[in-house]
Amino acid sequence: MTTPILLTPGPLTTSNRTRQAMLVDWGSWDERFNQLTASVCEQLLAIIDGAASHHCVPLQGSGTFAVEAAIGTLVPRNGKVLVLINGAYGKRLAKICEVLGRDFSTFETAEDQPTTAADVGRLLHADKAITHVALIHCETSTGILNPLAEIAQVVKHHGKRLIVDAMSSFGALPIDARTVPFDALIAASGKCLEGVPGMGFVFVDKQALSAAEGNCHSLAMDLLDQHSYMARTGQWRFTPPTHVVAALHEALLQYAEEGGLPARHQRYAHNCKALLDGMAELGLRSFLPAAIQAPIIVTFHAPQDPRYQFRDFYERVKARGFILYPGKLTQVETFRVGCIGHVDANDMHAAVTAIAEGLQAMGLTLSSIGAHA
Repeated sequence: MTTPILLTPGPLTTSNRTRQAMLVDWGSWDERFNQLTASVCEQLLAIIDGAASHHCVPLQGSGTFAVEAAIGTLVPRNGKVLVLINGAYGKRLAKICEVLGRDFSTFETAEDQPTTAADVGRLLHADKAITHVALIHCETSTGILNPLAEIAQVVKHHGKRLIVDAMSSFGALPIDARTVPFDALIAASGKCLEGVPGMGFVFVDKQALSAAEGNCHSLAMDLLDQHSYMARTGQWRFTPPTHVVAALHEALLQYAEEGGLPARHQRYAHNCKALLDGMAELGLRSFLPAAIQAPIIVTFHAPQDPRYQFRDFYERVKARGFILYPGKLTQVETFRVGCIGHVDANDMHAAVTAIAEGLQAMGLTLSSIGAHA
């Protein structure tokens, strides 16, 4: 069976080199593995020019583990988080605050409406109890891009702390720690770096981390303890995801060979344009206007036709070699197509063809899609 191409926001299609890197077994205390971890952290920090100001703290688990660890470690028990929401991952962040017992308030905009810096300034002026602001940079449920740099400056102006979920943007969209102030920026191995899932990491402001002792609700999620132990021993506190680390190290070598962030961004932008152009020809409309569409994942309106069922559509496209993603909107029926991973514009053209054939096999014609989309 041919391996399908994953057009999802992670896990995603990886290169043969990245997969082959997982064929070696590593001892978790082995000096060469410790060097691998240190090299990964060094390369990750270089992507945001953060070595002078931030530590890179890796953590076992999915990206959500790292988000919870950042909130739990950096927000004091008497702190208050303003959670900015325009999609499912903002709502998840609010849920994390609720479960951890951290006081929080939410500001929710429509799923096609970015949060603005003016909104944040107004909210911080109105509620002096807020200590931290939590933002999703690229909201994966739609692909919308929120204005990180502008919001970061407003948060700093008000003397508050910023926690950024950059899960779907890190490595493809520019973020400079020297000009964008934040206490924590969170990402993971299985997204735009094109590694495999299983490891999150948090770029933590050095001073904020050193001041975080006693905050955390959890032993396993304590980023200060994780960093302190690694700095002292070179080792992970608990069993590391050795194969994931090795794969990420190999993926980062390829990232540098490709040309780093500018080249990765350009390839994803070409992927996104090829996808949008091709889908428009089929009569399928994207949910977001181009101005706020990040080249990471695109949400499309599903055909408004009784013959269309996502599960059937998914299986037909999968049979043609491509894995799509269900929609995550509450009000409108949609599906999502990722632009990231070890894929190029030719793969996107082939995906559009597979989508067209899948819809045709369901009895949906170009004219009926265009008329009802």
